[in-house]
Amino acid sequence: MSDSTGLAKARGKARRLAMQALYQWQMTADDIDGIEQQFMEENDMKHVDQEYFSELLLGVLKEIARIDTSLEKHMSRKINAVDPVERAILRIATYEFIHRLDVPYRVVLNEAVILSKKFCAEKSHTFINAVLDKVARDTRVHETASA
Repeated sequence: MSDSTGLAKARGKARRLAMQALYQWQMTADDIDGIEQQFMEENDMKHVDQEYFSELLLGVLKEIARIDTSLEKHMSRKINAVDPVERAILRIATYEFIHRLDVPYRVVLNEAVILSKKFCAEKSHTFINAVLDKVARDTRVHETASA
């Protein structure tokens, strides 16, 4: 397996765990540092990009107002009316669009759709894809202009 394939898999696992940890925070409002620690202890982190997991989780919370504003511009409802798993996926992808310019927007979009197909209702991926496509066009203007 090449280094880039290994990194992609490790980041995919980091996104999944960040989505689950963010979901837990949304449902419980527990301390995010405690949730992060719990996930580090209770999951096999050997093949997970742990730094990326932490960055996504803590970064989303730090930027949540900006992220939610970016999302709500492209939705017909408020972010808190969105299914909590979908909401976590949308927030993580939007964080990546804004702060991880090293990750191509198509990769971010694809990873979000993969998570939604695995963890959300049957048609959720079409909603997530549509919203994130619009957010990408706002946040990654130069990258999406050629798409």
